Amino acid sequence: MASTALSSTISLIPVHTSIFPKSASIPFPTRARGGRFAVSCTSTTATAAPPKVLELGDAIAGLTLEEARGLVDHLQDRLGVSPAAFAPAAVVAMPGAGAGGAAAAEAPAEKTEFDVVIEEVPSSARIATIKVVRALTSLALKEAKDLIEGLPKKLKEGVSKDEAEDAKKQLEEVGAKVTIA
Repeated sequence: MASTALSSTISLIPVHTSIFPKSASIPFPTRARGGRFAVSCTSTTATAAPPKVLELGDAIAGLTLEEARGLVDHLQDRLGVSPAAFAPAAVVAMPGAGAGGAAAAEAPAEKTEFDVVIEEVPSSARIATIKVVRALTSLALKEAKDLIEGLPKKLKEGVSKDEAEDAKKQLEEVGAKVTIA
C-alpha cells in the first residue's frame, strides 16, 4: 500500500523532538488515485493492532463520506443491526459518565414538551369544540372543522406542560375527550 511506503519514508525525515514527542507521528497526505488523500497514522496505544485491522482502518479512512454511508448501510443489512442497538453502549461509553452518570441513566429525564391530542368529540359539542380549537390555534373555520373530523389528531405539538394542560382543560369544558402525550 502507498501508506506503508509513506510510513517508512516519514521515519527518515528528521523531526525536532522539542516540537514533537518521540512517539508522535507526522500526518503526511499524498494524492491517491481518484483525487483523494491517503494518510498514514501511527497508533499511540500500548498494544499494537493486527496488520489486518490496520489495513481495514486505512481503507475505511480513505473512503468518501458517501462511500462510508454506503458501507454503514451494507454492514447494518448484512449483520442485521440498527443504530438503535448501539444506543445503550454509547450511553455507557460516554466520557464523564461516572457515578453521576449511572444515577442519571436510572432516572429518565423529565419530559418538557407535550402533544395535545383530541381523541373524541361528541356530535353535540362539535361547534363549541371548533370555537375552542380556533381560539387555541388561530386556524380558519374550515381547517378547525377538518381537524376535529377523523379523530384522534394532534392539536398542538411540542408545547409546555402548562400550555398543554390549559388546552386540555378548555377542550374538556366543551365536551371533547383529550389526552396529553
